[in-house]
Parts: sequence; structure tokens; C-alpha cells
Amino acid sequence: MELIRKYNVPGPRYTSYPTAPQFAADVDRAALLAEIAADNRDAATPLSLYVHLPFCETLCWYCGCNTVITQRRESAAEYVDLLVSELAITAPLLHPQRQVTQLHFGGGTPTFLPPAEIARLGRALRSRFTFAPDAEISVEIDPRRLTLEHVQAYRELGCNRASLGVQDTNPEVQLAIHRWQPLPQTAQAIAWLRATGYQSVSLDLIYGLPVQTEESFARTVEEAIGFQPDRLAIFSYAHVPWIKPAQKIFEQREQLPSTEAKLGMLTTAARLLTAAGYVHIGMDHFARPGDELAVAHDQGTLHRNFQGYTTRAGASLYGFGMTSISQTDGSFRQNEKELEHYAAAIRAGRLPVERGFLLSVEDQRRRSLVMDVMCRRRIDYAQLGARLGLDVAATYATELATLGDLEADGLLVRDAGGFTITPRGELFRRIIAMRFDAYLDRGPRQFSRTV
Repeated sequence: MELIRKYNVPGPRYTSYPTAPQFAADVDRAALLAEIAADNRDAATPLSLYVHLPFCETLCWYCGCNTVITQRRESAAEYVDLLVSELAITAPLLHPQRQVTQLHFGGGTPTFLPPAEIARLGRALRSRFTFAPDAEISVEIDPRRLTLEHVQAYRELGCNRASLGVQDTNPEVQLAIHRWQPLPQTAQAIAWLRATGYQSVSLDLIYGLPVQTEESFARTVEEAIGFQPDRLAIFSYAHVPWIKPAQKIFEQREQLPSTEAKLGMLTTAARLLTAAGYVHIGMDHFARPGDELAVAHDQGTLHRNFQGYTTRAGASLYGFGMTSISQTDGSFRQNEKELEHYAAAIRAGRLPVERGFLLSVEDQRRRSLVMDVMCRRRIDYAQLGARLGLDVAATYATELATLGDLEADGLLVRDAGGFTITPRGELFRRIIAMRFDAYLDRGPRQFSRTV
């Protein structure tokens, strides 16, 4: 428990490096376009696409996502109109022969779109891009407002993976977070996905929510295991009321569990999942032994981006929709976060970029180091140095010298050739990665805590 008190500090989740708080509105827009052009000189680099569908009918009070709360059904068709136009603006900038190896629909609630609009969006994507035969196409699903027709529409579009938001199965927790989701709704959603031919079903749980206890969350994990999902994500609740004001209600009611209780939930979940045969991929992800994530983890080919852990390394990421993020080797850019600003940019016929970041050579080197910490058990100086064209131990001697306390606390083991993250260190990958982050002291540093 002393380790938790010591290392439970605000820190990035490192879905990128540098992290999103470093993106700036005054980024050189011409340089961003040049990066897109450089990224599309040939067809060799695969594409990963992300489509942000922001609408939700009601607000879950814990939510930290970028959402638009509405029950106005016409919003779906209007938004798809904007997405179709954004595809038309972006596609001519890309090499026409590049293949899409990954497509993810995130939210918000992607099933806010009626089946006809899902089909229209799918046709627009297929008309602009060439998909690899084995492309991973996934969708986030809210079981509370799901119909079989939604499941079929995304399957016909090509979806072969789905992640379901469950968060917690305890009715008391569900009431506290303003998300009522009886277990039969989740069971029905999983049954529809399996029957319709989805190859992988993942469940998302959250620990650290109001009125949760270690015992109650253990029951949630056990009930989730009972559905036999292919993957589970056990996310830490990110308490950021300065960004998401709705979360202040939890402070007012004094409902949040202690740090010690959160640690108990996480360790209990990890114990139950590993006992059930799941492989601990890293941080908060678990997968069945034969799953692509587990295989990539064992082979050292795991990758991490804004969609979390993935097996599709080496792909450029192009995001569509408000607030979505795109990434090339040398740049990040984020779309407008407000729907009206996003719509205005699209109607003006321009890329809806709100802010971005241009990576230096040093940024790219540190990105490789940070991502290796997040995705691999072993950091091999010679192997990493061969990729980067430098002596890692000499170049980052100052940073490596700061690892002594982490080694003393049993989070990693160092030797002349590198360092290995221990099972205890799995819970603290973010802390280890932070030692190599050159931007932490430059602000802003309004991150959620690491536990």
C-alpha cells in the first residue's frame, strides 16, 4: 500500500507521445499538410481509421469522453452528412492504393445512428478506401439502446469486433453513476453479436466508481467472466471534474472509494481474470490466450495508440468526426471539439483541425522508448538502439539513472542490456514511462491519477 501512496500521482495514459495536452492551436497548418503529403508518398504504409460518433441520449455522470447529449434523432443524419463531406475533403490527400487494416467506430454511442445511417456511412467509407481482406473493424456498443438491426447493420458494414460498455453490474453503482443497465440487456447484446458473426466481443469495466467496494466489484468481474468475452478492459475511473463538471456530484455525495479500495479492486480483478485463464496484456487489458492481443504481447509486437492496445502496428491513423485525432509519423492533429465549429469547417471545405503537434526527431525517439515501456515487458537497449540509430544507454543515461527507486520498489529489474518490468510493475507502467517524458514539467499537467 505504501507503493500506491508513493506512486499514485497524476500521469498520462500514453496513448500517444507527446501527449494530447501538448497539442497547440497555433501549430503550423502548412507543415501539417506537408506531413500528410509525406505520409502518402507510396502505398506501403497501412491505414487505421477512427470515426467519432459523439451522440448519447443521456449523460453517464462518470464519463470522460467527448459527447453530445441529445434525443434529437435528426442529428444522426445531419452528422453523417458532415462525415461524408469530411471523407471527400480528406481522401484526395491520401495515396489511393493504401489499404485500411483497422477501422474503429467510437463515441459517444455509435448505435445512436439508425441502421440506415450506419449503412450510408459504410458505403461512404468503402467508396473512398480500399480495405485489406483481414481488416479489423470494430464498434463500441451501449447495450441499453441496442437493437438487433443495429448489430446487423454494423456487421454488414464489415464489423468483426465489438466492445460493450458494462462498467459495473451492481444496481446500486449503476444508479449512482446514472447508468441503469440490467444484466439481461448485456446478455442479449452479447447473444446478438455472437449469433450475427462477430469474431471478438470485449467488455469494458471501470473500477473506482461511486459506492463500489472490493467485494462488489469482484462480483461484477465474475459476472463479466461468465459471459466468456474474448477481451476485457478494466479501466480506472478518471476523476477529472475540472474537465467534466458532472463528476463533481460524486464529491458532493462523498461516494468515491479510497485509493486503497481502488487498488484492492484492481488486484482482485487481475487475480480473478488470470485464474480464469486470461492473459494480462498490460495496464488494464486482458485477453484469452489465443487472442491477437495475447499473441502480440507474447511476441513483442503489441502497439498502442488513441484506441488503446492494438496489434496493427505501423499504420497511420486518420480520424474523422468532431474531436477525433489523426497521427502520422511526424505529426498529430485533432479535429474541432465543438460540433458547431466542426460543422462550420466542413461546410467551408477545409480540414476541421483545431490543434496539432509536429514531432521533432527527439520526440520520435522518445515516443519509441515510451511506447516500448507501455507495450513490452523488456526494454532491450541494443534492440531499441538499432531501431533508433543511437546508443540508448548513453543518450538517455540521465533518465535511466532515475530508475533506481523503481528498481528498489520491485517495479523493474535492471541489467547491463536493459531493464525488465516485473509483475508488480505492470500496475505502474505509466510511472515508468513518465521518467522518459520530456514534457511533464512544461505543463499543463491535469491528468487523472495513475491508480
